[in-house]
Amino acid sequence: MDPNDQDELELASLEMRVDELITTIENLTVENTMLKTHKSALTIERTELISKTEQARTRVEGMISRLKALEN
Repeated sequence: MDPNDQDELELASLEMRVDELITTIENLTVENTMLKTHKSALTIERTELISKTEQARTRVEGMISRLKALEN
């Protein structure tokens, strides 16, 4: 085999690998963006749930206080 042919094969293989890496990077970038968006939505949902839990706790404590007042 001619050394130039071998060089051409190695170069073609390297180009293919670089193209694969570029595609992988693009896919990971898209996935990363989606994950960041999902994380942000989950963080907002968590904050809302914590607030609702606190509101429910306050209401239950108020009911308990009123029930205790009725007993007296």
